[in-house]
Amino acid sequence: MMKKIIVIGLLACAPALAIAAGGADVHLDTVRIDLDDKVSLQRGARAFVNYCLSCHSAAYMRYNRMGRDLGLTDEQVKENLLFAGDKVGDLMKTVMTPDNGKRWFGTAPPDLTLVTRSRGAEWFYTYMRGFYLDEKSPSGWNNTVFENVAMPHVLHEWQGSRRVSKVTTDEHTGEKHYDFEWVRKGTMTPDEYDDEIRALTNFMVYLGEPAKLVRGKIGGYVLLFLALFLVLAYLLKKEYWKDIH
Repeated sequence: MMKKIIVIGLLACAPALAIAAGGADVHLDTVRIDLDDKVSLQRGARAFVNYCLSCHSAAYMRYNRMGRDLGLTDEQVKENLLFAGDKVGDLMKTVMTPDNGKRWFGTAPPDLTLVTRSRGAEWFYTYMRGFYLDEKSPSGWNNTVFENVAMPHVLHEWQGSRRVSKVTTDEHTGEKHYDFEWVRKGTMTPDEYDDEIRALTNFMVYLGEPAKLVRGKIGGYVLLFLALFLVLAYLLKKEYWKDIH
């Protein structure tokens, strides 16, 4: 009976695990996440506000909270990360309505606050580097991770434009690998673009769980307290039992 319950539970979780991993047939690139790198987080926030927030909300985060976490004053947030009509205490919401999103893209752009928690940092990093030209797509773009994606490549000026020249499948893992040919070079080199996307991914990981910034420090204090308490408890135990043989 217990085995049946375990099997049923794994089957029920399988779709969610496949989504979180990005699919078994997609190769995901590794990305270094460092939430102590404030410069990277600030760069990622700038990219998100300038290129993502026009369509996608991060409606569970306020500008001033983000600024404090990233080491920015309210004035710096106002000058660098706010649009004219927004206030520093506002939630990070897009001005695009769901109806307009459906009319322009065929589907309403989702809120991105928890995208790296649901999909994973590697999925997001690979996705933002996986766009290529596709004449069959309504937007003119497709993606190696998200086939037939409705979203156009908003960072194509940075990365450039490319087409798929070859697709191979690993016979052992079933993962697909794409080769590209460049149509137009971007304003950044491939390494520079990858570094900017790493910064954006770093910020998105923070956005999905801001408590990570302080949780590690609190955990250190807790372990230190437990170590000191263990010493005191041991000394107290010796005091209580010293006359018992």
